[in-house]
Amino acid sequence: MPIKHDPKTQWNVGYWLLALMALLSLQNLWQSASTVEAVPYSQFEQALAEGRVAEVIVGETTVTGKLKTPDPGGKTTIVANRVEPALAERLSQYDVPYTRIVQSTLLRDLLSWVVPAAVFFGLWFFVIRRVVEKQGMGGFMSIGKSHAKVYVEKDTGVTFADVAGVDEAKAELQEIVAFLKDPQGYGRLGARMPKGVLLVGPPGTGKTLIAKAVAGEAGVPFFSISGSEFVEMFVGVGAARVRDLFEQARQKAPAIIFIDELDALGRARGIASPIGGHDEREQTLQQLLVELDGFDSSSGLVLLAATNRPEILDPALLRAGRFDRQVLVDRPDKTGRVAILKVHSKKIRLAAGVDLEQVAQLTTGFSGADLANLCNEAALAATRRGAVDVTLDDFTVAVERIVAGLEKRNRVLNPREREIVAYHEMGHALVAMSLPGSDPVHKVSIIPRGIGALGYTIQRPTEDRFLMTREELERKIMVLLGGRAAEKLVFGHLSTGAADDLAKVTDIARDMVMRYGMVEDLGYVAYEAERPRFLEVPALAPGGFTPSPATQERIDEAVRHIVMHAFEGASAILQRHRDVLERCARELLAHETLDEAALNALAGGVRATAPA
Repeated sequence: MPIKHDPKTQWNVGYWLLALMALLSLQNLWQSASTVEAVPYSQFEQALAEGRVAEVIVGETTVTGKLKTPDPGGKTTIVANRVEPALAERLSQYDVPYTRIVQSTLLRDLLSWVVPAAVFFGLWFFVIRRVVEKQGMGGFMSIGKSHAKVYVEKDTGVTFADVAGVDEAKAELQEIVAFLKDPQGYGRLGARMPKGVLLVGPPGTGKTLIAKAVAGEAGVPFFSISGSEFVEMFVGVGAARVRDLFEQARQKAPAIIFIDELDALGRARGIASPIGGHDEREQTLQQLLVELDGFDSSSGLVLLAATNRPEILDPALLRAGRFDRQVLVDRPDKTGRVAILKVHSKKIRLAAGVDLEQVAQLTTGFSGADLANLCNEAALAATRRGAVDVTLDDFTVAVERIVAGLEKRNRVLNPREREIVAYHEMGHALVAMSLPGSDPVHKVSIIPRGIGALGYTIQRPTEDRFLMTREELERKIMVLLGGRAAEKLVFGHLSTGAADDLAKVTDIARDMVMRYGMVEDLGYVAYEAERPRFLEVPALAPGGFTPSPATQERIDEAVRHIVMHAFEGASAILQRHRDVLERCARELLAHETLDEAALNALAGGVRATAPA
């Protein structure tokens, strides 16, 4: 059996050897000091003349003589600095002691080397330190340390009561809380909690908030860090920080590690890699994969992460045993929006009788962050007008400000342009009021807003829709084309005011043909792949089935047919209600803004009928 040596024992032996060597050196110096006497050169020559020197040793700068008998002080050796023989012969004529002083240049030599080196090192250290601080890496000696912010229950200040509109996600994460509070009891049947939980959803839906709520409910340490904080300019730093983060969390288990914006760290390997795939980001990702494999979920350590780009994550991260569970934190529905508005409206002074359900109807597609911003904008609007509380009108102003942009009353339109804009917006409103199933028109205005909007029409959805038929999409196109149809009907010409409407119309029609298979002549074939769910950026959409040139011509013809057929339907509706269009446009020019009640009073004769 091999003998194991204790490192501490080896260190102790080394210390004893160093101490013995130091003792011998001190003893040698002491003996030299007690037996050797330094004398002037003249005295050395006198000793030679008196015959007291038995042996002389001539060095480069000194002369050493061993005495035949020790002097009264017990010295057996005398040492003097050498003096040139010619000079010594002349000096000996005088009865004056003389010697030579050897001037040491050690300090000068050291300074000539040390000072430049110190200046260079100081400048280098200063520059590197500034770079390190600018990169957010802390002290120079702590580059490999994790910069995770550590919270405990009282620090997060967030519980599930502060999270609304994501009830399904809360229910999923309550299991994590129960496990962290009682790991043994929760695993009594042999079940284990997932090692990692990935929160997936669009930006602003509350992924970070719900992660902090988990820590607040469980009352355990909460390590929060962004994925971008792992990747630095020095190779190997990210992997070291991952190791340090998990080591700190293990020491404080049970604990939660939360990595925000995981896509900055967990991007699929091989995507936009600089040279061959061995860059700093990949090393950091590989270390994270190793750490996920290395800890036991029964130890009370849970990894939470959030991303709005799950499609670019590395598949190795999402396999079973790492991020076992994916929790969708989606945009809230109407009920969820009401719950979120109730949470945020507690921070502002609401007027009596404000119906938050009406506000929720105006905010279809808003995320939790959008609704928080809406409440703040409504409070600011009420403050600007000197009110004592926030009313429903303030929420309407806030929605218009967020959706359409800031009012541009200084953007003065000439009378002809105002007239065109008024008929354009009333065209949208009348077509929407004439079609069955269309959302009610909430407000029409010709006050310019934002960058390019000269007017706007707001519809209030009565319910959230998740599926739409071909007929409903065609009616939506007809409403969008109502402005262009009104311009052509009244003025007989076309303007640039419908540019945004035409872009939306074209996108809807192309989706009907290429994604939804709603043109039977082309078959039930998807010629374009599904766009990314959360980002909705067309440039990032993966390539789908590429049609042949002949099929592409048929696709273009089908898109054109859908758009033109809808335009004809909108024109027919406006032609049928020409008198209502004229009356409403005159009122809109006079008042600049018409609300739902005013529109219903002016267009009382318009009834929703199916298009021909």
